[in-house]
Amino acid sequence: MKFSMRAIVLHSTALSVVLLSTAVLMSAQSSPRPVHRGEHMKVIGVISERSEESFKMTTPDGRDLYRVALTPGTSVRTHRKGVFRGGREYGPTYLLRGLRVDVDGYGGSEGELIADTVRFDEDDLRTAQALATRVDPVEEQVKSNTSRITANEKKTAEAQETADEALDSATRANNRINGLDEYDPVRTITVVFATGSSTLGPQGRRTIDQAAAWVKTQKTKGWMVSVVGHADSTGNTARNKTLSERRANSVIGYLVSKHGLAITKLVQPFGAGVTKPVASNATAAGRAQNRRVEIHLLVNKGIAG
Repeated sequence: MKFSMRAIVLHSTALSVVLLSTAVLMSAQSSPRPVHRGEHMKVIGVISERSEESFKMTTPDGRDLYRVALTPGTSVRTHRKGVFRGGREYGPTYLLRGLRVDVDGYGGSEGELIADTVRFDEDDLRTAQALATRVDPVEEQVKSNTSRITANEKKTAEAQETADEALDSATRANNRINGLDEYDPVRTITVVFATGSSTLGPQGRRTIDQAAAWVKTQKTKGWMVSVVGHADSTGNTARNKTLSERRANSVIGYLVSKHGLAITKLVQPFGAGVTKPVASNATAAGRAQNRRVEIHLLVNKGIAG
């Protein structure tokens, strides 16, 4: 039966692809077997990974993986052919992936096998070269595709992050706008008044002064002030309504003139009259509590963010 040289090379190449695939898988899944320092060793295997100054080789049975270091003194040659023919000298660059090699050397300080000699057959070299022309371009294309996919994924992630930041910023801005009419209570200060009076007395001024001193110790970004006047049930409803408004204005006047409250910090003042008592108007003590102005310190959600 006759076989062409092309058929033999293709068959050898296919077999080397199988051996290389096994070697690469072995290399990816295992750590190189360490060689004791100074230990002499001869190893036969297939090159699975190649770098400038070393290569990894897997034994034919696939059990062991070695890292082989090359030195300037490493001899790279083909096997001898016949009694009087020596092997042909080659450079380290001919040690290709998929090449079956015989390595003779000794253990190094990091568990590597330092090669004194590396031997191989000419036919195995041609097979490895043929393998390189078929496998390497495919691997380069795979690497290129992987890099491109990774770059696209990165761009997609960056675009998504930018979109998320824009949405978050828009949401915050929208919440601020929607929150311009929304307030959270901070504190309520109650100032009491005498019966039928809208004059701010000494006790009321002390209450406001103490509250103002406390406010100076706080972070007041977005704070607003709501002033609401109240009255007890003594007298008619219309008069009490007007009285409660005058009481609110009296407190506002003191806040502005004495403590420099900005008018822009004020929510529209209001006189509630007798509509919101905090105690019973049936007793003197209850009516005293109802004759009041409530200063509500509020934080504006929209301004405070």
